[in-house]
Amino acid sequence: MFTFNHFNFNVFDLERSLRFYDEALGLKPVREKNAADGHYKIVFLGDGKSGFQLELTWLRDRAEPYDLGEQEYHLAFVAEDFDAAHEKHRALGCICFENPEMGIYFLEDPDGYWIEIIPPRK
Repeated sequence: MFTFNHFNFNVFDLERSLRFYDEALGLKPVREKNAADGHYKIVFLGDGKSGFQLELTWLRDRAEPYDLGEQEYHLAFVAEDFDAAHEKHRALGCICFENPEMGIYFLEDPDGYWIEIIPPRK
């Protein structure tokens, strides 16, 4: 038997990413790991409701942003108040794609990762 634990995004600017995930999705740090020599820092973010965590990994010696390829993957969140979430994300300027026919939209984080926002199931 397996249960979900976490998902990882490598990030170029950790502080910028932490601000984004807090402002856009309300995710807060729940724990972190630091290399003794400072060459990496890992921060796990939680939503305060589920046990699932998003792991942000920062590497000190990374000199350029990550190449995410064709971006054929994404992380998804249910928005309890979909309309309010959409308005907030529009104001933050982080909506990168909308699909009104499916009733969903996507955010793009500072590193180019896409995050799907879906309404609650009825």
